[in-house]
Amino acid sequence: MSHQQFQVHGRVGEGFEAVREAFADNFQRRRELGGACCVYRHGEKVVDLWGGVRDSASGMPWAEDTMVLVYSATKGLAAMVMALAHSRGWLDYDERVCAYWPEFAQNGKERITVRQLLSHQAGLFAFDEPVDRAVLADLDRLAVVLARQKPAWAPGERQAYHALTLGFYQGELLRRIDPQRRSLGQVFQDEIATPLGEDVYIRVPEAIPDARLAPLEPPGVPAMLIGMPLSVTLASIYPRSNIYRALMVNPGSAVVLDKERIYARNLEVPSGGGIGTARGIAKAYGVFAASGQQLGLRPGTLAALMAPAVPAQHGFYDECLHGKVRFSLGFMKPSATWPFGSPAAFGAPGSGGSLGFADPQTGIGYAYVTNRMGGHLTGDPRDLALRDAVLSCL
Repeated sequence: MSHQQFQVHGRVGEGFEAVREAFADNFQRRRELGGACCVYRHGEKVVDLWGGVRDSASGMPWAEDTMVLVYSATKGLAAMVMALAHSRGWLDYDERVCAYWPEFAQNGKERITVRQLLSHQAGLFAFDEPVDRAVLADLDRLAVVLARQKPAWAPGERQAYHALTLGFYQGELLRRIDPQRRSLGQVFQDEIATPLGEDVYIRVPEAIPDARLAPLEPPGVPAMLIGMPLSVTLASIYPRSNIYRALMVNPGSAVVLDKERIYARNLEVPSGGGIGTARGIAKAYGVFAASGQQLGLRPGTLAALMAPAVPAQHGFYDECLHGKVRFSLGFMKPSATWPFGSPAAFGAPGSGGSLGFADPQTGIGYAYVTNRMGGHLTGDPRDLALRDAVLSCL
């Protein structure tokens, strides 16, 4: 790759030069194609970097306003919306879901609490009925399917990563409690992205030109074999496994892609379909890390987000991910498997390497996005290098 292609653009504040070095190193030593990293500290932007190639087919550079799909890092954005709903008194995390959505109380779901649902403990990680793009585009139709789904086990008994389903359940729950009955993507736009003036979308509008979107390059087989535990690799190709049912089919994570337009437009997949700039994602997390008052977050909500995760009866072992992971209120929490920030931090990683998180203890809001997908399950080496650099600067 020529020097021109991995030229680093942007700026870092005084004392954060190590992050620029790590970002440049990603292109020279860690096979970065195109990407961006942004960090806020105590509400101030201290890192804003981008570089590389947006689209390897055309060779076009990654620009300041380039956006990319962040897959499950979208879960953090959806969790922010639920946190705002909690702050406004629309939602109690410990109330039963059916108190807000009566039709949900079918097939053994009567006692599922909002907290259990948001912690991947509801046993609703896959759909038994067919769910395709047409169903997803019709929220009323989707709601009927969601309400009919039978949990895989007693609620609260086990944890299993609701890779795509979680966002659909959150979306319908939000439609029930929002006085305007908006979709989750619309609330995110109205209450978070637009007020902050940032380019992040859970529902990608028609108006976004393809030239602003970076197509994803999937990881090669060697990257997957190096980065994934063997048990997860085998499960992800076995059609009856939990992770295969959660992630690969019906609707499957590829539902957010579009052959003609890079990413699907006007389709809400709140657990895996968000696109944005690192700047936009970091700004939102930066606001949450700095008390959240700018968005109307109440201290009690922030305290709940900072609190330790509550395990299922069988602990934090995840039946989809084949390891211990901590989830709380829609976010991932730091753990031995997935360390990031202090114990008070909360965020969400995305398949391929992206990550966003807030750490109120250090005042940090962080985001990294990339178009060359890596194959690591517990932290991409490019992201780890950037986070280690940020830590060294604090």
